[in-house]
Parts: sequence; C-alpha cells; structure tokens
Amino acid sequence: MQAAAYERLSVQDRSFLVFERPGLPMHLGGVAILEGGPLVGANGSVSLTALRAHIRARLHLAPRYRQRLAFVPVLQRPVWVDDTGFDLRRHVRRARLPEPADAEALKRLAGSLFSLPVDRAHPLWEMWLIDGLGAGRFALLAKTHHAMADGISAFGLFAALLSGTPEVADERPLRWKPRPVPGPVTLLSEQITHEMRAPAGLGRDLANTLGRPAQLSQKIAVRARAVAGLLRVGLMPPAKTTLNQPVGPQRHFDWLSLDLAEAKRVKARLGGTLNDVILATISGALRRFLGVDRVGVRGSDYRVVVPVSVRAAAAAGRTDNRVSAWLTSLPLDESDPVERLRQVQGATARLKGEEHALGPELLMRVAEGVPPGLVDLGVRLTAWLHPYNLIVSNVSGPAAPLYLRGARLCAAYPQVPLFEHQGLGIGLFSVGGSLCWGFHADPELVPDLWRLVESVRASFGELRQASEGAGPAISSRARRSWSSTRASSANSSS
Repeated sequence: MQAAAYERLSVQDRSFLVFERPGLPMHLGGVAILEGGPLVGANGSVSLTALRAHIRARLHLAPRYRQRLAFVPVLQRPVWVDDTGFDLRRHVRRARLPEPADAEALKRLAGSLFSLPVDRAHPLWEMWLIDGLGAGRFALLAKTHHAMADGISAFGLFAALLSGTPEVADERPLRWKPRPVPGPVTLLSEQITHEMRAPAGLGRDLANTLGRPAQLSQKIAVRARAVAGLLRVGLMPPAKTTLNQPVGPQRHFDWLSLDLAEAKRVKARLGGTLNDVILATISGALRRFLGVDRVGVRGSDYRVVVPVSVRAAAAAGRTDNRVSAWLTSLPLDESDPVERLRQVQGATARLKGEEHALGPELLMRVAEGVPPGLVDLGVRLTAWLHPYNLIVSNVSGPAAPLYLRGARLCAAYPQVPLFEHQGLGIGLFSVGGSLCWGFHADPELVPDLWRLVESVRASFGELRQASEGAGPAISSRARRSWSSTRASSANSSS
C-alpha cells in the first residue's frame, strides 16, 4: 500500500495564489504553431486522441501536472497532492477557429482563452488543440498556473513532448498510481511543526548560502546592498502611463517574429547582450507608442521587471519557481537608438556588478522563515504599491529544429500574466532562427495592441539600421562606455 504524500508550496509559489483574484488570472503559457506530421489527417484535422496519447506517455517527466492543490485545515496553507481523479481529457481539449480561420482569428481566440483562469479544483494547467489553420498547420495553446512553474520550467512539459527528429516512435505510458492524500490531522500537526521550526531552518540555510566565516562579511555586505537597492527603488513610484491603470478581466494577445540572427548581429556590432538589444528595442517602441512628449512620460522613471533564473543545475527537471528579477529603468526619453542601447547596457552592467538579482532571492529565503500570514500581507502590499510598469520575460530556446510526433515547431509565442496596474506584459522565446515575441494586454488599457507590435518592429528596424551604418568605431565606443560604466559602478560600491 502506498504511503500518503504531499509537498508544500514555497513562498514564491504561494505568492501567485495570493496575487490572483477574479479578473486577474495568474497563469503563464503561450501559443505554438506547428506544421505537418502524422497528427494531421487527410482532411487537415488533427487527431486529439493521438495528441492525448502522446502527452499521456510523457507525463511522468512532469509529475506536478498530475497534482492538485489541497489546503491544511484551519491554517489554510496550500500543498500539492496527487489528483486521485486525474483525467487527461479535462486538460487537453480542442478549440475551433471561427471563419475566416487565419492568424487574426487565432489571436482573438488566444485572448479569450487567456482571459479565463485555470480551475483550482484540478491540476493547474490546460492545453488546447487548435486546427483549421490551413496548409497542414495547427496550434497548441498552453496555460500553466504560475504557482506551478516559472517561465523556464513551464516550458518543461511542452519540451518533454518534443524531439529533435521528425521520426515517430510509439510509446507506452508508464503505470501511474496516485498516492493517498494525508488526513487532516496529519496535515495540520505537521504544518504547525514546520512553522515552528522554520526560523531555525532559515538560519542554517542562510549560513550555508553565505559560506565560510572568512567570506561571511563580504557576502553579507553584497546581499545587504542588493536588498537595500531593491527596497529603495521598489518604494519609489514608477512612471504614470495609460498602460498602468487598474486591470480588467479581458485579454488580447498578439505576436511578432524577428530574425534571431539579425538581433545577434546588432549585438555584435554595438556591444552588450541580446537582452540589452531587446530592452533597447522595447524602449524605442514604447517611446513611439506612448508618444512620450505628449503624455508626460519624459524624464520620469519607466521601470521594467526582468525575471532572472536562479535555477541550479540539480533542479533543472523540477516544475516550480526558481526565479529572481532585475528592476531597471528604460530610457524612453532618449531619441537616438544607439544611445538608448548604450544606456540600457550601462544599467544592466550595474545590475550585474551589484548582483542585483540577489536582493529578491534573499528576500524570498527570509520569507520562508516568516509567518505565512505576514508574507501574504507583504504580497498584497507589493500588488498595491505596483513598483514597476512592465514585465519583460526572455527565455532562450534550442537552436535546432524540434518536432511534435513529426510536426515541426515553427514558432512559440509566450504569454506572461498581468499584475495589478500592469496592462501589458511582453514575453520572448527563441526557437530555431526566430525571436518570437508575445504581447499580452488588457484591451481596455491597450485597445490598439497591433500598433504596439508595429512599434516594436519599427524600433528594431531603427536599431538594426543604425548598427549597419555604425562600423567598428561606434561599436568600440559603445563597449568602452559600457566598460567605464561598470568600472565606475564597481568603484562606487567598494
């Protein structure tokens, strides 16, 4: 007989349950476009039965996708337990496009599906098969609650469905038997014990994290500066824009594909990283879209959150949240595209030099030893303060072609959730030779999302054109400026 089993949610995982409210779902996901393959029948329709069979054979690679939420009696702390009534048909379904079945219809359907929360009574994920795109193509729309996964681990199940070859091998699912759920008395007593021991466990964890005594003072100073910098910026209000108002329940979704090789050439010519090129592109696009001079954003602090993975190699296969973040400002008031990139390079260099990502990570570690009620209050306070304007999530995918039972993956457009007073979220995913952008927005705050997409295209075009005419002199000057910024940052923090 199997023993009863459960797993506690981390503070970071639990925070996304607290952030969620009616009209503000906390799932992330995306839309993948695939073409060809044995899943597509002669009539152009895709076999839902075959897709479910393929997913069933791979579910053992992502155990969390057969677990649901349960709650400790009295204390109401959430835990993961095996779903004894798990039914794959509830999670993998078909959605049909209205005529004309084109890309615009798919975007409208995606917005409608992303507007709806996942059902907390069951494992917190959905996948929708959408065919009828023509030319043998079909789409998969995925939704995974943020309490289950971050942007990298959410790709885990989808990646488990893919292979690097178009050949199709028949697979048999491994036998799975759900473990019994512990009784209420066990859950309550063990949770009380856990919360009593948490502060002591936190002390040991922090001591191990900070290292040996000889290194202790230096590491404490670095982490203290990171936390202080985060709190200093987080308590200051960001720029006020039309995109940062109370968010409603409806969603629009749009996308864009840019040539990944072109983006890397811009990086090579002007210096910095691919992420710097992306942030500079977004800066130019928002400047154009918002009409900076007209709406009064000029000179104010337009702030963006950039998630940073802190997932150790040993945790690569786990589905949970192992992410910190940078909180930085975008130069919306700069008209020159090369100078925008230079300013972004300087800002990200400072964040790296000051180990800015340690701030959120350390706060999460400390929160593990704090009474959960206080943590939940802190999460709600963060939502009320809304110390940023935008989230930009960038996940690097594989360069080699990928296939789903012989169907080639053409594109994957990520969807990031919207938080309080954040009417726009931007996600990026590189697959093959494409840099895929996903734009998720509240249509009441961003009724012309298509115009923002075109602004991104135009902003990248500006940067590409500037880099082509730059030559090695400007590239060297950008790198020298970036290096001097890093040096001055290091001196000021020492």
